[in-house]
Amino acid sequence: MTELEQLRMQLKSLTLNHMAEIFEEEAHKATKAKMAYTSYLARLVEEQILVKTDRSVQAKISKAKFPSLKTLETFNFAFQPSLDERKIKELAQLGFISKQENIIFIGPPGVGKTHLAIGIGIRACQNKIRTLFTTVSSLMDQLYSTLIDNSTVEVIEGYCRIPLMIIDELGYMNMDTQRANLFFQLISKRYERGSTIITTNLPFEQWGNVFGGDEVIASAILDRFLHYCHIIPIQGNSYRVKDKMKPKEK
Repeated sequence: MTELEQLRMQLKSLTLNHMAEIFEEEAHKATKAKMAYTSYLARLVEEQILVKTDRSVQAKISKAKFPSLKTLETFNFAFQPSLDERKIKELAQLGFISKQENIIFIGPPGVGKTHLAIGIGIRACQNKIRTLFTTVSSLMDQLYSTLIDNSTVEVIEGYCRIPLMIIDELGYMNMDTQRANLFFQLISKRYERGSTIITTNLPFEQWGNVFGGDEVIASAILDRFLHYCHIIPIQGNSYRVKDKMKPKEK
C-alpha cells in the first residue's frame, strides 16, 4: 500500500470522505501555488466543512417534507403587484422565528401563498432551523389518530419543539368539533414557543365555518395566533391559469 493509499484510507476511517477524495488534487495545486502547509490544510478542512454543511441543510430540507422545492428567488413578484416585496424580504431574514412570531398568507387560490411559505421554510433550513411543512388535512388526520392511543399531548409537544411549522390550505376543509379542538390545542401550545406560518383562502370572519361553526373556538385560535403575527394579504390572478388567460394567436 502506498503512502497516498494509506492516507486516503485513514481519512475515510475518520469519515472525512470528501477530504479523502480531494487531498491529492489539492496537494498538486498547493505545490504549484507554493502554498504553506497550514494553508493547504486549512483549504482541505474548509472543503470538508462546506460539504458537511450542505448535507446538513439537505437533511433539514428533506425532513421538512416540502411538497416541492420553491425558493423566494423564483417567485414572480411582478405578477402580484399587491404583494409587499420588501416585507417578504424582511421576513426572509428570519428574525420572526427568534421572536416566536407567526405569518399568515391570505388570498384566493393560486396567488402564490404556498410558494412563499415554502420559500421562507427553505430559507430557514438553509440557516439550520428545523422546519416542518404539512397541510391542514394531513395534520388533522395525524392529530385525530392520537385520540386512539391517547398520545395527543405527546404528539403536540413534539410539534412544539419545531421552531418553524408551516400549515398549508386552511379553509379547504371544515372540521368537526374534535378536530377543531385539536387544532386549538396545537396553536395554544405553540403560542410563544415557536413560529407558525398558515396559508388560507378565507378572511378571519369566516374562520368559524372552518372550525365546525364554533365561533368561540375560532376566536380563541385567532386571539393566540394573531397576537404576534405578520398578516400578508395577496390579491391577484392565479399563476396556474395565467397562461390560459392569454389571448390565442390567430
